[in-house]
Amino acid sequence: MFSNKTILITGGTGSFGNAVMERVLNTDIKEVRIFSRDEKKQEDMRKKYKNDKLKFYIGDVRDLASVKNAMHEVDFVFHAAAFKQVPSCEFFPLEAVKTNILGTDNVLTAAVDYGIQKVICLSTDKAAYPINAMGISKAMMEKVFIAKAKTISPNRTLICGTRYGNVIASRGSVIPLFIEQIKNGQPITITNPKMTRFLMSLEEAVELVIFAFHHANAGDIMVQKAPACYIGDLAQAIKELFHKDNEIKVIGTRHGEKLYETLLTKEEYLVAEDLGQYYKIPADQRDLNYEKYFETGDKNLSSEIEYCSHNTKLLSIEQIKEKLLELEYIQNELISMKVLL
Repeated sequence: MFSNKTILITGGTGSFGNAVMERVLNTDIKEVRIFSRDEKKQEDMRKKYKNDKLKFYIGDVRDLASVKNAMHEVDFVFHAAAFKQVPSCEFFPLEAVKTNILGTDNVLTAAVDYGIQKVICLSTDKAAYPINAMGISKAMMEKVFIAKAKTISPNRTLICGTRYGNVIASRGSVIPLFIEQIKNGQPITITNPKMTRFLMSLEEAVELVIFAFHHANAGDIMVQKAPACYIGDLAQAIKELFHKDNEIKVIGTRHGEKLYETLLTKEEYLVAEDLGQYYKIPADQRDLNYEKYFETGDKNLSSEIEYCSHNTKLLSIEQIKEKLLELEYIQNELISMKVLL
């Protein structure tokens, strides 16, 4: 797939960047470029993998010149750089705009200038019906890459995207927090036990991006069908895995949180293509000539539903435990706490 090719991963020191890099590094790929502003994490990766195919570029997607510096002779780009913590984005929304929207435009501008073959932009379920600054900025990021995809021939640069829910145990997610609270003998703090969230492993997130790489057309957004769970059940499952009896403390909803997350809006569900394990949201190909839409309009939305974490498959506590046990991170934490597997 990437034989003798060079790929660039923006935000490459994050959870997703590490997972993609590990997936392809020991193949016949020519080079993997890690682009980020965190020199400490780059140094940690350099020491850990010690592979000549792995190259590191310090820069920021907010700075077009630094992006271009990393883009020369690249074949494919995976754009994962993002300002993604919900509370941080709520308090500093302009920072989310600079990274998630303007930074994405910089990546796409550089990619087009250098004739990159494909760019895959990573989005989030929070971009569907967004209520917080993080989701709004990622929704605008999607609009930016869809609009850019319309203006560039896919034969020159094909631009598409993926949208997925919470990645289990990724940096800044709730599972590492729960485990840290268990280790410290503290109450496990949850915002609302009936809140639901999609559950996806890093490996599944990578598979979605690879699927988009092979099957997406210009401007498409690819979505993976995923199970979900109640946050209260997730906390209970982790307690049972670690054989602990910490109190579960409900602290109330944080700034910008939803009761459930949506992967396909009603409007998107109406036009989405069901590909089995995945949905494809095809790009809207309309132009500024809107006259025919006054005359014909779109289909009736009244009978359509959204695809969300409330109406997907909800995992039981036992099923949550099974899914968590598939993760190397969870296995290592259980071992470190001398819990029998």
